[in-house]
Amino acid sequence: MSGDGRESEGGEEEVRGARRIPGPRGAADDLDLESVPLPPLPPPGSAAPAGSVPEQSVPEPPEAPEALMTSVPDLPHRVLKALLGAWALSACSAEETVAVEEHLTSCAPCADEALRLRDAVGLLHTDGSLDLDPTLRSRVMDGCLGRRPARIPVPEWAAPYDAETARLDALLRDIGDSEWHAPVRLQWFEEEREVSRRTTVAGVIGHLMAVDGLLSAALGLDDPLGGGEAPLDPTERTERYWSSTHRPPTRAVREPWRAQSHELIRTASFAGRNVAEASVSYGAFALPLQDALLDRAFECWVHGGDIADAVDYPYEAPSAAHLHRMIDLAARLLPAAVAGRRRSGLAGPAKDLVTAGAPGRSVHLEIEGHGGGDWYIALDSPAAVGSPERAVAQVALDGVEFCRLAAGHISPVEAAAGQEGDREAIRDVLFAAASLSRL
Repeated sequence: MSGDGRESEGGEEEVRGARRIPGPRGAADDLDLESVPLPPLPPPGSAAPAGSVPEQSVPEPPEAPEALMTSVPDLPHRVLKALLGAWALSACSAEETVAVEEHLTSCAPCADEALRLRDAVGLLHTDGSLDLDPTLRSRVMDGCLGRRPARIPVPEWAAPYDAETARLDALLRDIGDSEWHAPVRLQWFEEEREVSRRTTVAGVIGHLMAVDGLLSAALGLDDPLGGGEAPLDPTERTERYWSSTHRPPTRAVREPWRAQSHELIRTASFAGRNVAEASVSYGAFALPLQDALLDRAFECWVHGGDIADAVDYPYEAPSAAHLHRMIDLAARLLPAAVAGRRRSGLAGPAKDLVTAGAPGRSVHLEIEGHGGGDWYIALDSPAAVGSPERAVAQVALDGVEFCRLAAGHISPVEAAAGQEGDREAIRDVLFAAASLSRL
């Protein structure tokens, strides 16, 4: 082959057996067939009029290859190689296309590169989702830590909070300034009825930051409400935060919320194993720090979904392992919730009291699908132990649906996919799950 990319007639070594790569062709649908004139049809039963059928002529022989070669531009190899990308995208002129395709018949390296580029062009489509896989962050972190373990790793019990705050922060990073003022409807249950409150995306982040301040205070960090006289009840803390801002919150709330969540994770990681049992007071009740962080991860996911609905953003459920732990926390809180509703006259009376730690009447809670499992909820006393031998009823729910029930986003009547056994016991457990929700 000569330097200009054309085949020489001499004894130069040739590439034999190389495939000729067809150039980009227009689709058949691009032809405007309706614009092509058709000959008139003869009337039925009569011969075709003279001249209605065009004369058939013998087609001229194709142009000799030598004549075609005269129209190929004289381009050096480096230019033809640089045109391969444009050729694969059908962006070359007609003369450049002819030159590139002629070159590909005799240059094996360029032919291989052209095939790779043509395959790559086939992958350039926009019909797939551009949103990141929600498990991408955890997979990247696992890969990095597998190569170089962290000197001070995040405790396993803090991992759900770490993951859910990161997912919510990714959502907040993607939305525009105006969407921070999009209306968001927060829902929860109080006694037997649904309650809701309207705020904005920025207001939701302020709410999360105000309640996370309870964990900050338990770890000796700064409380965003200033500490001292700050209330412990999550609803009162949220109202205090919302009323203390002279103007509606804006996207400026994102940075202090991020800094607070990072500081919580960092402090929990450096504090060691014993800090997991440190008590975090919510006013009417208290939780160990490891359960409190799991509770905050759950609320972060739920309110992340509220924000995503408000701004039309896709938002997936947590990973199966993290969702299972959230369901487990709710199941462990259910006996006390049933007892609290019984004291208020909202649940049926205890029917078979047993000594603390003994098996008592139970409801088999079967969670199906994502993060599922089996739990036995003690009915008559929080001190009793749920037991499969003493199960009087069974209720089956999907994992995400159970979490929506515990968040107050669906009613107990809508939640149960399957029920069997004592109807009163099932009702008490389902309404107790809804009563776990709060602002």
